[in-house]
Amino acid sequence: MRDAGGIGLRCAGVVHLYRTFEGHDVVALQGVDLEIQPGERVAFLGPSGSGKSTLLALLGGIQRPSAGRIYLGDDDISRMSERHLARLRARRVATMLQGATRNLLPYTTARRNIGFSRIGVPSAELDDAPTAMELLERVGLADQADQVVSTMSGGQRQRLALACAVATQPQVLLADEPTSQLSHLDRDAVVRLLHDLNRDFGTTIVVVTHQPEVAATFPRTVTMKGGRVGSEGRDGAEYAVIGAEGVLHLPSHLTPQWPPGTLVRIEAGPRRIVISHPADDTGIPQEDVR
Repeated sequence: MRDAGGIGLRCAGVVHLYRTFEGHDVVALQGVDLEIQPGERVAFLGPSGSGKSTLLALLGGIQRPSAGRIYLGDDDISRMSERHLARLRARRVATMLQGATRNLLPYTTARRNIGFSRIGVPSAELDDAPTAMELLERVGLADQADQVVSTMSGGQRQRLALACAVATQPQVLLADEPTSQLSHLDRDAVVRLLHDLNRDFGTTIVVVTHQPEVAATFPRTVTMKGGRVGSEGRDGAEYAVIGAEGVLHLPSHLTPQWPPGTLVRIEAGPRRIVISHPADDTGIPQEDVR
């Protein structure tokens, strides 16, 4: 396989609204600023409704933001024509939707699914690409090449979905819950394949997951809260992220001690902020967050 290398992603003030069946407008994302470097491996965490899957769809050009800009490398995909966006999705970005069957044709074979995933790429661009059998062997499905997808197990389908996603040698792979509803064995196999893809080819990997054990294998995690980036983890350390207008989300394990409406004292230095709250009416600080 050609070493395509990864490409960076950047969000600038991204806002996204959608309308419910009842006609109500819901703000899914509000002012997201985020940068992902080429070749990074990032896992998005957050409760249901926090905006993580919406953000993934916007990064993949499947939806357009209501406001703000999204860049893939130097290209502003939020303002790109649909024709150019379709070409970009076919060649540079691969998106795995939640649920393996949404990414596959269930009525045909594994081999033909891979062929179908390349249908939008000119044959000249695939001269040095791996064959369908090489891809299937890489994900451990060589013996299932001519098996119909509907007869496969959940783990086999998810591995096939991953093989189809990388069949075009994308520079970015976006995966929404790629290990959901899998056994521990299949989950670990899919996670290893994701990391191998980054290690071997430099592909930028962005994953949405609700499984902390999956997120823990990624060097960078981003936790979404209320449509914003609430916190980040890098190499085991947790960081709060200052958002628009100075909004700061506390780490989740501290929020029970610091509920909304808590009066806090802020002492700011050149490179340090100390936040404290009183233990009682005397105003004596109880504890500090540094």
